[in-house]
Amino acid sequence: VQLQASGGGLVQAGGSLRLSCAVSGSIFSIHGMGWYRQAPGKTREFVADITSGGGTNYAASVKGRFTISRDNAKNTVYLQINSLKPEDTDVYYCNAEISTGGGYPRDYWGQGTLVTVSS
Repeated sequence: VQLQASGGGLVQAGGSLRLSCAVSGSIFSIHGMGWYRQAPGKTREFVADITSGGGTNYAASVKGRFTISRDNAKNTVYLQINSLKPEDTDVYYCNAEISTGGGYPRDYWGQGTLVTVSS
């Protein structure tokens, strides 16, 4: 199972980006999917997640600016980021709880995509 994140880049404050994370491999089912972010020297922090049924949760710091969505047919989760602020500069990681057939589901992580916001 692999998670491939993409869509990061350098943007000016106030701009927007759309991150994508595609899941591939031998998958039985994908449960919750989410995004986290991490700055150098800091712990990884929760950004948003979405259940298989479409229920969403957001960190208070991003609520109203970030929107998480998923396309179950494409095994892909998205993060639309609007009104970017310099403090949103981080490496963004996608996460998914995946069953590969037999046994309990487990967490998988993508490789991270860097978002840099200039002031």
